[in-house]
Amino acid sequence: MKKLYFILLMGLTLSVYGQDSIDFRNLKNDEISGFKLYPNPATADIVHITTEQNSLKTVRIYDVFGELVLTDRISNKLLDISRLSPGVYVVQVTENQKSINRKLVVK
Repeated sequence: MKKLYFILLMGLTLSVYGQDSIDFRNLKNDEISGFKLYPNPATADIVHITTEQNSLKTVRIYDVFGELVLTDRISNKLLDISRLSPGVYVVQVTENQKSINRKLVVK
């Protein structure tokens, strides 16, 4: 009987929590040519994001729980990550209706 309550409680917890997360497997991922994200791992407050076109980019950064922690639009190659705590993140960059997802480690 205790196992049944435990399973029901875990199922309810996962279903409630799962509504707030992002499923990265279903995000549109049209490759952006010439994409580079460096340094990675990042040890300073700035990372460089370059592409072939280097036009206006929308950058979204998600934590390991799928929660959006940073959104920015950059027209240059520099992204300020000083507000991020050390950890692992997923970076989604969108440029000219194409997007790409990459892992970023902040130390």
